[in-house]
Amino acid sequence: MSKTFPFKHDTYQSHNDMPSGIQPLMQKAEEQLDYAYAPYSQFYVGAALLLDNGEIYTGCNQENASYPLCMCAERVALYNVGTTHKSFKIIALAITAYNPKKELREPCMPCGACRQVIQEFEHRQKAPIPLYLASKGHYAIGLDGISDLLPVGFSIDSLL
Repeated sequence: MSKTFPFKHDTYQSHNDMPSGIQPLMQKAEEQLDYAYAPYSQFYVGAALLLDNGEIYTGCNQENASYPLCMCAERVALYNVGTTHKSFKIIALAITAYNPKKELREPCMPCGACRQVIQEFEHRQKAPIPLYLASKGHYAIGLDGISDLLPVGFSIDSLL
């Protein structure tokens, strides 16, 4: 038996086509590209998330010569919220990337570790986190939640 997982998404030709509340969030994610530390890969990633109280938390990737010690932008932003708010609801997460060595024509996708962490944050808040993924200067996509990218992730159901 085979099974197909659907991948539903919205496409935005530019940031101006995104929902009006998401445009400033994507702008904050792009601003984080200036703070990213990526001397090895030259792959700069910025993330910004919006809480239901209107606060915006940001993050950017931080590389290390010992690659396993690197931290992705998405996790920096998410862990920042997790360490400063006991209860929260994330309304949206915007992620963008830039590479000065190569034009990125596709939206920046979260790595597997970040997908797993996003899934855990969705579980914590008992609601999906809409994702807006872009690469600087190109089209973006919007997803209803991480299950569109991680349809069969490891969850608490596996532990209990």
